[in-house]
Amino acid sequence: MQSHTMELPRLIVVGEKNINEFGEFLFSLNKPKKVSLISGVNVKKILKQKIEKSLKEKRIKFVWHTSKDNQVSSLNQIQKDVKKDHSDLVAGIGGGRSVDTAKMVSFNLDTPFVSLPTAASHDGMASPFVSVKSDKPHSIVATAPLGVFVDIDIIKKAPPKLLASGCGDLIANIIAVKDWQLGHKKTGEYYGMYSADLALMSAKIVMENSRKYSKKGLDARVIVEALISAGVASCIAGSSRPCSGAEHLFSHALDKIAPGKGLHGEKCGIGSIMMAKLQGQDWKKIIKSLKEVGAPTTAKQVGLTEDQIVDALMIAQELRPERYTILKEIEMTEQKAMNLAKSTKVI
Repeated sequence: MQSHTMELPRLIVVGEKNINEFGEFLFSLNKPKKVSLISGVNVKKILKQKIEKSLKEKRIKFVWHTSKDNQVSSLNQIQKDVKKDHSDLVAGIGGGRSVDTAKMVSFNLDTPFVSLPTAASHDGMASPFVSVKSDKPHSIVATAPLGVFVDIDIIKKAPPKLLASGCGDLIANIIAVKDWQLGHKKTGEYYGMYSADLALMSAKIVMENSRKYSKKGLDARVIVEALISAGVASCIAGSSRPCSGAEHLFSHALDKIAPGKGLHGEKCGIGSIMMAKLQGQDWKKIIKSLKEVGAPTTAKQVGLTEDQIVDALMIAQELRPERYTILKEIEMTEQKAMNLAKSTKVI
């Protein structure tokens, strides 16, 4: 039996209007003398005062760094700057980009990392995986956060489409787990029932409550906790398998073909509709749930063309040939891709 490593967050705090306690949270983790804070310009503007006040109360020194994009060159520059700080901790504050940057920098510098997400648009807030624009279009393994600190009040203030995108990323777990089971059956790769069930539970929470959400609005706390659980499922699996299958390969293919179009979770949701049909799962139910949470179900809604969808379906599996998914079972021709996208009303 091959061994794999489980690296889990030590402390997760989910509260409301608790941003003033961030310094106390860091202090309880590893009593840092100095922290490097990585965030985008807007997030820094909004949270700077409260975060600095909470750090000063605990006599924690800090240095801010701005994350502009997730290009390798920008990442390397931030890494050089953070190295000069000689900090005990790196904190990623913001959406996916800032958290991913902090995660990667902390991994490369062998410094503990903390995640403070300001949007719940995908499951990266608690996972050890990073999406970085490099020659590899898919996620790469970095390090799990030492701690995750969430202020639900901040999450609620983010644009609603971000929370809906988080729901798309969660629903994708239904496809990912089925692909993982297929990979296990076909190649004998490790399959972890516990992490698979945890990932599925995160997806089912959204699916089972989507009707309620369509009437009363999304429950930010439930979605955040589901996204954290999904991230932890990946930590337990030692790979992104429970949360990333053919639908993620499709999303990564779109990143390559049409960069900047649609959010990660939105594209995973749309991919899930088509992959569910290939897997023989209830794809109509996925469409219904995505619509009810306010996530897109068609290419047009995220500004993608028919050709881009067809091309992404055709190249998706090639992006990660070692990962066995439902796309390995099908020779995806242009005609098959077109038929699949049309029959599921994606185009």
